[in-house]
Amino acid sequence: MRTYRELFRQPEFTPLFLTASMKSAAQTVTGLALGTLIFASTGSPLLSSLAMFGPSLAQLVGASTLLSAADRVPPRAALTGLGLVFSLATAVQAVPGLPVAASFALLLTLGVFASLGGGVTYGLLNEILVRDGFLIGRSVMNMSNGAMQICGFAAGGILVNVASPRGTLLVGAALYLVSAGAARLGLSGRPPRAAGRASVSATWRTNALLWSSRPRRYVYLMLCVPNGLIVGCESLYVPYEPGRAGVLFAFAACGMLIGDTVVGRFVPPRWRSRGGPALRLLLAAPYLAFFLRPPLPVAVALVLVASVGFAATLLLQERLVALTPDELSGHALGLHTSGMLAMQGVGAALAGGLAQFTSPGVAMGVLAGTSVLVTLGLERGVRGVRGVRGDAAGATEAAAEPGSVSASAPGSVSPSVTSPASTSGPAPGEG
Repeated sequence: MRTYRELFRQPEFTPLFLTASMKSAAQTVTGLALGTLIFASTGSPLLSSLAMFGPSLAQLVGASTLLSAADRVPPRAALTGLGLVFSLATAVQAVPGLPVAASFALLLTLGVFASLGGGVTYGLLNEILVRDGFLIGRSVMNMSNGAMQICGFAAGGILVNVASPRGTLLVGAALYLVSAGAARLGLSGRPPRAAGRASVSATWRTNALLWSSRPRRYVYLMLCVPNGLIVGCESLYVPYEPGRAGVLFAFAACGMLIGDTVVGRFVPPRWRSRGGPALRLLLAAPYLAFFLRPPLPVAVALVLVASVGFAATLLLQERLVALTPDELSGHALGLHTSGMLAMQGVGAALAGGLAQFTSPGVAMGVLAGTSVLVTLGLERGVRGVRGVRGDAAGATEAAAEPGSVSASAPGSVSPSVTSPASTSGPAPGEG
């Protein structure tokens, strides 16, 4: 599957695409509104950063407790219910006089439930599409995320100034309702992908099995850590340019959209592994210039170029899917999503803390330099991970690792594994 026409002809892809797109738009609008609201009321870069990206930290709690449900609940019911919960909580955030502590309590609660949503969404995507369609399908989902961020930050910037941050939060609540409606009316009532009861112990057991594979471990680390540090840079856009942060966010989303479009649709498989290292470094290197506190036009150009590097995530997600048994795809992709978003929360906290004692530009430069060093440190291990489309060696290596998973008993330990056949396609960032 190589064309968008073929992709949208697949049953249920369009409603899943709409569900994810409306959720992304809602997250973008509400994130900007909350970041602006908290910064206006507290004047703190740290709290502003945490308001936008801090809930990602709570995904660690969800990944440790709820994630086994990603393959063990009916997808339509889960996505519909989560949309309704997020809509209600966002509407509560708009209540005048809501204490900052209560606002953060709501954000952290939503972060826990968001970990389940990522696993359900991308596990269902893997189920809907044929094997060679996952790459283009995931790239289109990422492109939609980028487009929704461009529109969301542009519209959110206008709404914040015209309708106030609280009015913008109500718009976000309405978008979450639309997402829930798209899931309920457009998706079919599929059964769960895996048998068994979801539980905390099942979550821990499967997390341990997925993490015990050395190839998957390198991929997980490269997916989460450098990406999270750069999102920490993004979390400082509001204190860096308080009145024009929406411009920086929009161009960052535009760069991500360009990268996902080119890599997902036009780069042939033989070039993907060669381009991955350059894209991973491109993600961080331009932010080093923020040490010099560039003016807005230069900052916009740097952000645009750097965000093209988020396309490296597509290539790493492709490897992760190839190294994971089908019956655990939702859990594995949910673990990646939760880990990535949690590291984004860590990056936001680090960035905000540094900015408190230095300046936003210096903090962005420090995190960018750290991201470059981490990327270079992990590169050898990631290059040694084979098992993408057409390379059975990597899948065999993953199957031989301790803690591989048997298809016959989800969550149980077995000396053998039902490894996926060659899989093309990645499994973001909201990055």
